[in-house]
Amino acid sequence: MTVQRQVLPPDDTQRRALAAEVHSRPSESLETPCRVTFVAVLVDDPQREAADQHFAALFDGSPDSLDAASRLQRAELGDLRVIRECHSEFNCYTFVAAGLSPSPFSEPPVMLLPPGWLASMPGRVIMAAHAKVIAAPELEPDASFLGAHFGGNIVIGGEVGEGAGRMYTDFRIHADGFSRVLLSNTRFTPRQTGRMLQRIFDIEAYRMMALLALPLALEQARLLTPINSMLAGLAERISTRDGDDEVLLQQVSELASTVERLLAVSQSRFSACKAYAELVSMRMEELRERRLPGLQPISEFMVRRFQPAVRTCTAVSQRLGSLSERIARAGALLSTRVDIARERQNQALLESMDRRGRTQMKIQQAVEGLSLAAIGYYAVGMIGYVAKALKTAGLEIEPDLIEGVSLPLILALLVWVSHRVRRRAIAEQGSD
Repeated sequence: MTVQRQVLPPDDTQRRALAAEVHSRPSESLETPCRVTFVAVLVDDPQREAADQHFAALFDGSPDSLDAASRLQRAELGDLRVIRECHSEFNCYTFVAAGLSPSPFSEPPVMLLPPGWLASMPGRVIMAAHAKVIAAPELEPDASFLGAHFGGNIVIGGEVGEGAGRMYTDFRIHADGFSRVLLSNTRFTPRQTGRMLQRIFDIEAYRMMALLALPLALEQARLLTPINSMLAGLAERISTRDGDDEVLLQQVSELASTVERLLAVSQSRFSACKAYAELVSMRMEELRERRLPGLQPISEFMVRRFQPAVRTCTAVSQRLGSLSERIARAGALLSTRVDIARERQNQALLESMDRRGRTQMKIQQAVEGLSLAAIGYYAVGMIGYVAKALKTAGLEIEPDLIEGVSLPLILALLVWVSHRVRRRAIAEQGSD
């Protein structure tokens, strides 16, 4: 029977990509026994293209099985299966070969690679491990068996997959530059074997990526102690008003810039540390581990050896954030005090200017009075000259009388004109 597809509205442009995201990292199917090598390489953005070309060169170009745009790429190279996975900060390479070597970890899958290819890989190795998958023996491996595989180091491990297998490791980098993992398969299917081995690789890779923040945290912890002491001293001087507020504000600003620089350098790394640590915890839960007699479980090892380093990074990040907030509060307090002091100075300056303005007004009024008197004097003098000239011409007038009568009239006229000019000036200033 033919099933007719229902007609839907147009797909969102990201629908297919988002739906495929949950299938972007399928686990490998690993037949028992087999050998596996895992390498995680840090790559910077300028190195990514070179890393792509280097991987494609392994297959004499880019065959159809390699999707250059995919984060997960698989290909076969003779008897060697190669898987490459690209993350935001690093690339992972997994090499799988069937069968076992004559002695433990003596013939890892990377020996099947072309000579020099692995050494010329762009980037910096952050994690590398050899793994060996064997069928579960009838008797539990003894100390000599584990010693032969892990060079006499303390072995960590337990039952995984709720007893479907046993996993052993020492979390040590051996002389060849690789750590070692032994997976004893009791009843895992090939797909479950691949998932379980991938989880232990993820735990180690993500653990190392999280620990990239540790050296930075230790360095900044050393710097935070004197910065905290300086802030405490400034806070004491602020509370006791010991010193000029503007000078103190400048010192607080310099301290704030130092802390902000530390935050800018470290916060992305500390955030990545937190994210990677959460991934480690998730993968630990997915192991579904049970204790084996005489061995420290992987989960217990991580709690005791890995979580303290993560907590150190978290504590330094929190100290930085707290220190930044305290400096911001101190700066805000000083800024308020400086602003209040400046407002008081501005108010005193305005009051002083107002007093000077009133004084100048009084002086100006006095000068205007003297000016009116002087103008009146000259006006009366001119009228007197005219009156004397008219008397000389034969008119019967008394110049002194005319001057005396004209004086109050001239003064009244001058006062009225001055008053009109002042009122007009005030009206024009008010309209502006």
